[in-house]
Parts: sequence; C-alpha cells; structure tokens
Amino acid sequence: MKAYVFPGQGSQFSGMGKDLYERSEEARILFEKANDILGFRITDIMFNGSDEELKQTKVTQPAIFLHSVILASITPDLNPDMVAGHSLGEFSALVTAGVLSFEDGVRLVSKRALAMQRACEINPSTMAAVLSSLPDEQVAQLCEQVRQETGEIVVAANYNCPGQLVISGSHEGVRIAGERLKEAGAKRVLPLPVGGAFHSPLMEPAREELAAAIEVTPFHTAKFPVYQNVNAQPATQIDAIKTNLIAQLTAPVRWTQSVQAMRADGATLFVECGPGKVLQGLVKKIDAAAETAGV
Repeated sequence: MKAYVFPGQGSQFSGMGKDLYERSEEARILFEKANDILGFRITDIMFNGSDEELKQTKVTQPAIFLHSVILASITPDLNPDMVAGHSLGEFSALVTAGVLSFEDGVRLVSKRALAMQRACEINPSTMAAVLSSLPDEQVAQLCEQVRQETGEIVVAANYNCPGQLVISGSHEGVRIAGERLKEAGAKRVLPLPVGGAFHSPLMEPAREELAAAIEVTPFHTAKFPVYQNVNAQPATQIDAIKTNLIAQLTAPVRWTQSVQAMRADGATLFVECGPGKVLQGLVKKIDAAAETAGV
C-alpha cells in the first residue's frame, strides 16, 4: 500500500515549482489561479525570489502548499491508499484526498499563515530542536515540570522521529527547558529560526481565527484516509477532520506516531510530494528505530 506524505514549513527554496510551471499546462493554470486568489504573484517569488523573500509569512506557507498540491495533481499515477502531511502539509494532504478544493485550500493556507504571524506578534516566542536519546515522554514531562515550576509556556511540539523532538514556547520557557534537557542527557538543543511558538498554547489567537475560516469553508468526505497530526489516526469524515484541523495549531505534530500508524495499517511505500526530501529522511529514522526495538 502507498502512503503519500506532504512536507511543512522549512522545505522552501528559490526556484521551487518553476519546472512544474514550465512543463505542464495544468500546473500553469493552477499557479495562475493561486496568484489571483492571493492578490499577488507568488510565482515570481517562488521562481526567482531570494531566500529572504521566501521567508515572508504570507509567502512561505502558500508556496510549499502550491508546490506540493500541484505536483500531486499532475502526477499521472497518483493513487495513494492513505495520506498525511507534516503541520502545514496536512492541508496539502486534504486537497489531494478531495476534502478541500484547490481554491479553498489556497485561501485557508493564506489565512493560516497570516493568523500565525499575528499570534507571533501578540506573544513573542520561539522553538528549539532537541537531539537526544531521551524518550519522547521524558522530554514532554520535563517541559511540563518547567511550566508548573515557572509559569512559562513550553511544550513538546513536533514528534519528528525518535531522537528528534521540537519544543515550543516562550523564550524563557524554551531556554530553561533546554538547559534542563542538556543536564538530563540531551546531546544538543538547537534554537530554530522561527517567528514564534508554533503548535503550542501561544498559537491560541491563530487557532481561533483559523477555526472561524474553517467553519465557513466547504469540506467533503475524504477519498482515502488522512492521518492527522493531532492524534495520528486515520480520518475520512468531515466532522472529525475539521475538529482535528482546528486543534492542530495549538497541539503537537505527532509525526512519529503517524508514520507508525500508517505502517501498522499496511503502508509499504512512502512517497514524498513537495519540495525537498525531509519527510523521507524522517520515515527512514522511524523505521530504523522500530527495527532496533524489534517492532
């Protein structure tokens, strides 16, 4: 069985999507639709912009979404049995599964990006990657201890693969948790160049904005299961998908658990659809950890 997976923020690069635009009439039509919906020519920035221009909030998320969805739409043998996306990539997965139209996907991703930027301005915050052999549960528990003792927000935000977990929260919360994690045996705690504490309670203002937009957007039953970030479980029904998507901004991305669930449900091949190969690397590490553990 085939699982298609879609990347999130951070996989953008200058020139992304240009080859799709040049070789496919269908791709050109979709890119031009997106330019009209967004109100600016995002293709100019994607194809020729600098790295700094691509880092603009209003550009980054729609750009990755467009590259992923358009690549999937022009792939002739696209016939996944299941799909999943990492954070932003969940929107790409939902369009591919027929839950959202292309146009509505563009609108929601744009609203999500701008809402997240506003939340970052309200609550200055950050994230850090924890590279360690510590169990995920221990990292999450240590973050909770810091929160209880100091009142600072810090949570486990991205369960990327065994040995790689991202924490998210206030600057002070992430700093204190990082120090304690290193004391507990973490190899490295690397601050990430992000504008805020994504997938943490500090994204509540963005969650409220996105929830309002989702509630007035048409959703459809999925053509095949979508494994969602919040619970790493397959969903096809509209109500469950909307509930999980709204919760996603303030809840952790359970990528490790999602890959494990897809494997358990019969996935034998993972195909990454979008810029870069970050998710392929994570899948390999998740599989290797399972083999080591004898699972």
